[in-house]
Amino acid sequence: MLDKTEHKTGASRQNPPQNTAATQNTALRDSLFESLAQCPKQISSEWLYDGVGTAIFDVITRLPEYYPTRTEKLIFTTHLTEIITTMGPHIELVEYGSGSAEKTKAIFDHHPKISRYMPVEISPDYLDASVARLRQDYPHIDIHPHIGSFLDHHNFPPLAKGAQRIGFFPGSTIGNLTDVQIADFLATARQDLGDGAALIIGIDMRKSPDILIPAYDDAIGITSAFNLNLLSRINSEIGADFDLSKFRHQAIWNDVRSRIEMHLRSTIAQSVTIAGRQFHFAKDETILTEISRKFPKGHLNHMATKQGWKTHHIWQDPKAWFQLIYFTSSDENAGR
Repeated sequence: MLDKTEHKTGASRQNPPQNTAATQNTALRDSLFESLAQCPKQISSEWLYDGVGTAIFDVITRLPEYYPTRTEKLIFTTHLTEIITTMGPHIELVEYGSGSAEKTKAIFDHHPKISRYMPVEISPDYLDASVARLRQDYPHIDIHPHIGSFLDHHNFPPLAKGAQRIGFFPGSTIGNLTDVQIADFLATARQDLGDGAALIIGIDMRKSPDILIPAYDDAIGITSAFNLNLLSRINSEIGADFDLSKFRHQAIWNDVRSRIEMHLRSTIAQSVTIAGRQFHFAKDETILTEISRKFPKGHLNHMATKQGWKTHHIWQDPKAWFQLIYFTSSDENAGR
C-alpha cells in the first residue's frame, strides 16, 4: 500500500479504456475527488501532461537551469555507437512516455534495423502529432502507437522473427514514481516485453540542492506556467473555478526522501468548486503535483533485480549526474 504522503499516478493496472474526451474527463474528475480529499492534498502528475503541458515541458527541457535533458543527450552522443551495438542487430522498440520522441530519433538514424516502433503516450493529441511526423520521416519503420499510461498493461504485437524487443524509458520520468510504483512498472514491463527483452532507463542521480532547485523553479517562470497549467486544464475539462492568480508554484528539496517536490501553494484561504464538489484550502496550504526523485547509486538496480531484470551496462556523464542503465531479462528472477 502507498503511504498517503506518497504521490500517486492514479493509472489503471488494466488495459486502458478507449481514450475519448468523456473518458478522460471522468478519469480526471475521479482522480481529483480522491486525491484532493487526502491530507496533504495532491494531484497525480500524469495530469500535468495534456497537449499544452507537454508542449511547455518541451520548452523546459531547453532551459539553462534544466540539466537532465542535455546531460542525458551528452551520454547518448558520447556512447551512441556502444548503445546501438549493445541493442543488437534487429530490434523492436517500445518507448514509455514517448512525448515528441526526440531522443529516439538518434536510435532511428543510426540503428541498422528497427522493424517496429511502439510509442506509449498518455496524451492522444500529442501522440497523434508525433506519430504523423515519425511516419513521414521514417516510412520504413512500422509504427504501432499505444494510448495510455506507462503503468498500464499493453498488448504489443507478436515479436518479429529474429528481433529483440527493447523497452526505452529515457528522461528520468521513472523518478516521478514511488518505490511501489517503480516495482509495478518493472514487473509490468517484464511481462509485456516478454522473455529475452531488454529495458533502457534514464535516471537522475543525487546532487546538490543548489543545482536541483533551479532546475524545477527556473528564473523566467516556465516551470511555474507548466505547474499552473494543471489548474487551467481542470477548469476547462471538468468545470472547476480555480483562480490561478491565487496559487503559486513552489519547488522543494526533500532530503529525507531524496526528491524534488513540485507544489501549488494557496496564497489565501479559499474554496474551489470542482465538478460541483467544493474543496477548501487554508492559506499557504499546498497541493503536491509532482515528485522527481534523485536516486542513490545502485538503488534502481537493486529494485530491478527483484522484478526479473539484471543490470547489463551503465553509461553516465563525466560528472556522474545522470545514468542510462541497460537491463536484460533475468528469467530465474522473473515474478519474484
